[in-house]
Amino acid sequence: MSAMQTAAVLRETGPVDGNRMAIEQRELRPLRAGEMRVEVRACGVCRTDLHIVEGELPPRHATIVPGHQIVGTVAAAAPGVGLAAGTRVGISWLGGVDGTCRFCRDGRENLCDAPVFTGYDVDGGYATEVIARSDFAYPLSDRLDDLHAAPLLCAGIIGFRALRVAGVAPGERVGLYGFGSSAHLALPVLKHWGCEVFVATRGAKHRAFAERLGADEIGNETARPAQPLDRAVTFAPSGDVVVAALGALRKGGIVAINAIHLDRMPQFDYDSLLWGEREIRSVANMTRADARDFLALAAEIGLKPETTVFPLERVNDALRAVKNDAVDGAAVVAIGA
Repeated sequence: MSAMQTAAVLRETGPVDGNRMAIEQRELRPLRAGEMRVEVRACGVCRTDLHIVEGELPPRHATIVPGHQIVGTVAAAAPGVGLAAGTRVGISWLGGVDGTCRFCRDGRENLCDAPVFTGYDVDGGYATEVIARSDFAYPLSDRLDDLHAAPLLCAGIIGFRALRVAGVAPGERVGLYGFGSSAHLALPVLKHWGCEVFVATRGAKHRAFAERLGADEIGNETARPAQPLDRAVTFAPSGDVVVAALGALRKGGIVAINAIHLDRMPQFDYDSLLWGEREIRSVANMTRADARDFLALAAEIGLKPETTVFPLERVNDALRAVKNDAVDGAAVVAIGA
């Protein structure tokens, strides 16, 4: 008998002010080689889900189940899969690569020419069960509980990769521009590395949140820090914020843009903002090595995201809450027991 799932299904993109996601009963297809079926316990809500639901990322299928910060337990696996039933795993945005393109061969699978993205190319975790490739699942430490592990699986991993792309070294001055789910997980990592952290973000609520989590200096979204920054990471999907971060750098500094979608890149003055071997880099996806390294670090330092929990039936409310910056930290959809 085929397995069934209860899932939040997207059939038509548009503003999340309307209820875009509908709860449906669906039959799961049989497992293919290397795959497993996972009983979902929790799934974090990411801004990339908003881009998918609202159509800023063009639809690739007539219907899709979004969600790519998945915590669950292995229910069944294809022959030869090395993860036993009952193993608790995490599943993230990068759900597969071809393994043969120049980027995969060069150790940069995040740039694969034929990637598979969870909740975009294949059905994701806003569901009671999900099918995933076993080689893109990560066994989770018992130190990371379901609801607090879920936001680590994209917001945490991609924020960690952004720090790597920016070239952050221990003890440096680092700016975080925007303070949502990803940035609030990057901050404790930076403090663990002995960095001085400047947070620039809109809204008094977010600034108070950053202060509570230990930011050394805080300002609005275009504020300048008291001293130039060595590195900066922008999380807000705004070109104006990128320019503000660039203007805060010392010579030789780096801005990493941690956004899958940006509204635009405004004109800026090269002489005062980019000259002096300053750099702008983009952050594209993540690798499995990033995921393993970050999840190990998160367990080591006891990283615990701030979460607001929604049941699956209120997934539309969760998306609206993220869009409207109505939660501190991360929104998480609780699904399993």
